[in-house]
Amino acid sequence: MTQQNEEMTITEHLSELRKRLIYVLSVFVLGLVAGFFVADPVYRYLTKAESAQGFVLHAFSFWDGIGIYMKIAGVFSLIITLPFTVFQIWKFVSPGLRPRERKATLKYVPYVFLLFLVGLAFAYYVVFPMALAFTSTITEKMGLVETYGMKQYFSFLFGIVLPVSLLFELPLLIMFLTGLRILNPIRLRKMRRVSYFVLIFIAVVVTPPDFISDLLVMIPLLLLYEISVFLSAIVYRKQLAADEAAEARYVRANNEQSAG
Repeated sequence: MTQQNEEMTITEHLSELRKRLIYVLSVFVLGLVAGFFVADPVYRYLTKAESAQGFVLHAFSFWDGIGIYMKIAGVFSLIITLPFTVFQIWKFVSPGLRPRERKATLKYVPYVFLLFLVGLAFAYYVVFPMALAFTSTITEKMGLVETYGMKQYFSFLFGIVLPVSLLFELPLLIMFLTGLRILNPIRLRKMRRVSYFVLIFIAVVVTPPDFISDLLVMIPLLLLYEISVFLSAIVYRKQLAADEAAEARYVRANNEQSAG
């Protein structure tokens, strides 16, 4: 009987997970449709930006134009879907949480959108122009003529902007996982060396191969990790205080019941 109940529980969990995935996919598709309406003004803004001046973008295939519009629509849909996805993850795990843990983790969801936008701005206005200037300098020194396709330009742009933007979610992700009691500041401090190595590796991969560019991305990422540890410690202290208060109430209730 116990095994049957357990199997039913697993089946219910899988059914719930499928429902959440369908919700996320539906919102992504709707965001994709809406993204096609904003693709043209976003494209014109990106091509008129200072970093794009001096480049004449070419279409090397019939599908380049629609392909870029689809990429822009995809990024727009990702921005819209990201906080909704986190909310669906919260809905999926919330039945296993205590009421105060549900309330504590839910408040992080709106900040997903804000931090992504901050990361997007940093990546586009700081990292991308720096990477573009570096590659253009190397091309010029080699005596090559810069002739770029629009597909190559936007692939280069999104290949830098998206990873950096997602990395700005790190503090929120760690706070969220701390709220779920999956992580804590003690574990994060023990993982510091490995985490630093991973973040430095990411900074080297997403930036041009020169020390200054790597450093300009590496320092914010390491600071984000330390901020994450600090915020995790705040959440963890509140959890410990709440646990102590709950235990004190439980002991007091038992004592009163025994006395009565």
